[in-house]
Amino acid sequence: MTVHTPPPGGEPDRIVDEPLSEALSRRYLAYALSVITDRALPDVRDGLKPVQRRVLYAMREMRLNPDAAARKCAKVVGEVMGGYHPHGDQSIYDTLVRMAQSFAQRYPQVDGQGNFGNIDGDNAAAMRYTEAKLTVAATLLLDGIEEDAVDFKPTYDGSDDEPVVLPAGFPNLLANGSTGIAVGMATSIPPHNAGELIDACLMLLDDPDSSVEALMTHVQGPDFPTGGVIVEPRAALQTVYETGRGGVRVRARWAKEELGKGTYQIVITEIPYQVKKAELIEQLAELIDAKKAPLLGDVRDESAEDVRVVLEPKSRNVEAEVLMESLFKLSDLETRFSVNLNVLDARGTPGVMNLKQALMAFLDHRREVLVRRARHRLAKIEARLHILDGLMIAYLNLDEVIRIVRYEDKPKEKLIETFALSEIQADAILNTRLRQLARLEEMEIRREHAELAEERDGIVAMLGSDKAQWKLVGEGLKHTKAELADLNVRRSSFAEAPQIDTEAALEAMIVREPITIILSERGWIRAAKGRVEDPSELKFKEGDKLGFLVPAETTDKLLIFASDGRFFTLGCDKLPGARGHGEPLRLMIDLDDKVGIVDVFPHRPGTKRILASKQGYGFILPEEEAIAFRRAGKQVLNAGDPAKKGEGAAICLPVNGADHLAVIGDNGKILVFPIEELPEMPRGKGVKLQSYREGGLRDAAAFKADDGMTSVDPSGRTRAWPEWREWLGKRAGAGKLAPKGFPATKRFRPK
Repeated sequence: MTVHTPPPGGEPDRIVDEPLSEALSRRYLAYALSVITDRALPDVRDGLKPVQRRVLYAMREMRLNPDAAARKCAKVVGEVMGGYHPHGDQSIYDTLVRMAQSFAQRYPQVDGQGNFGNIDGDNAAAMRYTEAKLTVAATLLLDGIEEDAVDFKPTYDGSDDEPVVLPAGFPNLLANGSTGIAVGMATSIPPHNAGELIDACLMLLDDPDSSVEALMTHVQGPDFPTGGVIVEPRAALQTVYETGRGGVRVRARWAKEELGKGTYQIVITEIPYQVKKAELIEQLAELIDAKKAPLLGDVRDESAEDVRVVLEPKSRNVEAEVLMESLFKLSDLETRFSVNLNVLDARGTPGVMNLKQALMAFLDHRREVLVRRARHRLAKIEARLHILDGLMIAYLNLDEVIRIVRYEDKPKEKLIETFALSEIQADAILNTRLRQLARLEEMEIRREHAELAEERDGIVAMLGSDKAQWKLVGEGLKHTKAELADLNVRRSSFAEAPQIDTEAALEAMIVREPITIILSERGWIRAAKGRVEDPSELKFKEGDKLGFLVPAETTDKLLIFASDGRFFTLGCDKLPGARGHGEPLRLMIDLDDKVGIVDVFPHRPGTKRILASKQGYGFILPEEEAIAFRRAGKQVLNAGDPAKKGEGAAICLPVNGADHLAVIGDNGKILVFPIEELPEMPRGKGVKLQSYREGGLRDAAAFKADDGMTSVDPSGRTRAWPEWREWLGKRAGAGKLAPKGFPATKRFRPK
């Protein structure tokens, strides 16, 4: 297929045939590059995306400095959109709001006045109601921009210029972090402490060969604006900083408050970064309602300006540490911040950097800014010295200058000719007022000339010395650190996650009592208290009947083996009661309608089971390998598609000390072999149990050779098999036909 496109700059009526794939790929590539470079990824030098940079520059042009009065955000958004950023006003306002939120930015660059949202997740007020101005941190990022410190480029309509990058007085990329999703790549950078980053930069200035591990003596880890406790091991953090990829686990900060008489409550004062407090409280309340947090009694929000979330334990016998560890696993009281330090370098090329590379890129930028500002200042000094040289000539020849100005028709040309002045010097002399011809003014010019000459010599010496340049970069960073001193108090702390067996603690809270689990053929499950002596008294929905009747206890874990080879685990204490018909099992676990239930039983530690598929393959499974509290279950037996004939799981037998296994196929042949011929595996397909020309595995029975083998017919009569050794053979054999009198169902026991 081809598309017809007029050539760029060509005649509109000309048509060019072009393959659709090439047209799409070229256009999509252009779109992808635009998203990567102009929207999603920050610049490693100033840590800003274009829209953030444009907001700060526009506010500077509006003179919204920290000591100035704030202006309406609608005015700021209008300036940004009209002059620099031709996109929707809401996206610009959203950026401005985030730059003002102290719980979103470690070092906010916008001082917002009005409702700028809160940690609960509430939105900011409309831009016509809010006002903003720059913060001290923003002025540090913009400092020197009027001194030719960075390159400028034309704006989208060519009517003005905008900075390509800001001078960036501190390493804003790591200090405030950044997140973004581009085409085929993303970035996720956590906030850090600017003081620690500057100390690491100073270390690099002293020793450029410093390793990431050495830099981590200063940059210990992220420093989130909402605080919290970082529980990521140091070795893992070092890997993150060495590779630029990984993750950081952060937990809420909590304390135990004693209430007297042995009771207490837990108060949360800091929550993980980017977690909305209102949604967190709602999540905890849902855990209580769903009985998924049995140790938690109640949750309430007592927050004012500071975070204060109160948790009440279910019982005063619950240990606070155990309760919190269980909640860390179940809720957003613990989150993992993904780290992907993917940024644009000085040439605009995206790539993942480690900690050292990011800091070195920032230092190189600061050096370039320093040099450019010095050259700009040097040009200013040279221009002023040139004028002062001309004025000095005028003072030394004052009478002649006065005569020329008073009597010559063209005094400017005469001055240039007489004293070999430049046009600029001549203009400066002619613009001098009479009052400035005093002797004191001459002395002031000489003093200014000497000072500027000394400053010029210092700048020239600095520009010729790399060591001097790096020294000035370091001094500038020390000054910046002092400017941010009030904001450099670390908010996030570090700790090791305690090793607490929350499962055992949860089980200890459950009252142990006997129950009977009832699972109908249509998949409705319930738990009756005590033992069900007469199953015929059980009632089911119309058209349904008993499928499994399992004696258990409330402290047991119920294992459900499905025909697709998966095991599902449910806590027996969480099963619905037996007053009604129960609840559909398929609402508790992810089980397709085409998948059946092979067996249901309570887990017994140390038990082993024989699993086998209809194809005749199987192995021995330790029951511990089957436990998984995921809704999707745990795939253990590779049994094929149960919807297909001859595939799916068929057998789930407890070994219970048995040493022989008898198997029977659809063809009626029985084979007996030692169980030791089966491998013990955590998952897989297993080995062949019996060979079949047609059909597959029908049933199996495990027994001890000393006790002998038995079978049970559909009427419940048990038959002993003293001659079972006649069917003894090697695993994977075909076996022999069942003896006369064997149940016609071809099963060792009724299903």
